Amino acid sequence: MNVATNVSVLARFGHALSDETRTRILLALADHARYPADLADDLGVSRQKLSNHLACLRGCGLVVAVPEGRRTRYEVADPAIGRAMADLLTVVLAVDPACCADSAGGCC
Repeated sequence: MNVATNVSVLARFGHALSDETRTRILLALADHARYPADLADDLGVSRQKLSNHLACLRGCGLVVAVPEGRRTRYEVADPAIGRAMADLLTVVLAVDPACCADSAGGCC
């Protein structure tokens, strides 16, 4: 296992948050550990799509899979991730619609 630090951690976190479904998964797991089937139902996504996103989040080191008998429970890898998500939700952005209107040339 490699341990990521500094810029690598932020890049991985940014990659995870760049997808709305992964962001929703992280927000849900920040509250408490969940089982994939329940998480898929709650988020309204297919189990296959959820599985792919969980694999990405595991690969980035943001979530961990905890075996529980025949089931696997997912949780954030570090409680600081949940706190970071909560902090990010308090950020207020002044968005320039002209900048972000064109995804090809805009910033977002």
